[in-house]
Amino acid sequence: MRVVTYNVASLDGRIGFPDRLLLAGDERWDAIATRPGVTLADMEALHAPQAVLEGSGSLVARDAPPLDLPAPAGASGLHTDFLPEGTARWFVVVDSRGRVRWEYKEMGGWRLLVLVAEATLAGYLAMLRQESIPYLVTGGDRVDLALALRRLHDVLGVTTLVSTAGGLLNGALLRAGLVDEVDIQFVPGIIGGPDGPSLFEGFAGPATRLEPISFEDQGEGFFFVRYAVAERV
Repeated sequence: MRVVTYNVASLDGRIGFPDRLLLAGDERWDAIATRPGVTLADMEALHAPQAVLEGSGSLVARDAPPLDLPAPAGASGLHTDFLPEGTARWFVVVDSRGRVRWEYKEMGGWRLLVLVAEATLAGYLAMLRQESIPYLVTGGDRVDLALALRRLHDVLGVTTLVSTAGGLLNGALLRAGLVDEVDIQFVPGIIGGPDGPSLFEGFAGPATRLEPISFEDQGEGFFFVRYAVAERV
């Protein structure tokens, strides 16, 4: 599977503010990104992905606990895949801890699918089934990203995935050697501060060398850059 990370970032590599969820929107960010640059629709045209990946940390606070949902009686069988028939474009979210209470099943034409683990609480899985939200079991204590990508390919036919996730998930993908390309839309601003979410976080592995694919000056201080992941050094 081909994996591309895509983020919109300030010139100091921040992708948001520490007191606001990444998918919640922010007027401070709008003051920096004063016009559209490369959009997700543009990324669809460029890469034709069958799946977009997000982490639960883009939807709930990093310290949010698992949902307090009772396990149903006779909960056996919940820790197996729950998938619909047919094909779709997938909005895939990693949520092995069961922290997101879903209020939608589709996002911009992408059907929601949750990646869970064998340790995910039965009450959460029962809620997903009750709401007809598909999920894949892709790990033991937590989601195994390499296994998750293999299963997305083998079970759902995903050959290209674009991760629009935050730095923790993108960092985990990079650390595991699963990223093929890094695409960044830079906007003309600097956020600063020690706690804001950044492009790649928690990346404690070897340094990663990138090779430039393209550089686009979009005017007014906006730049779109694409890099191929070359090797770890």
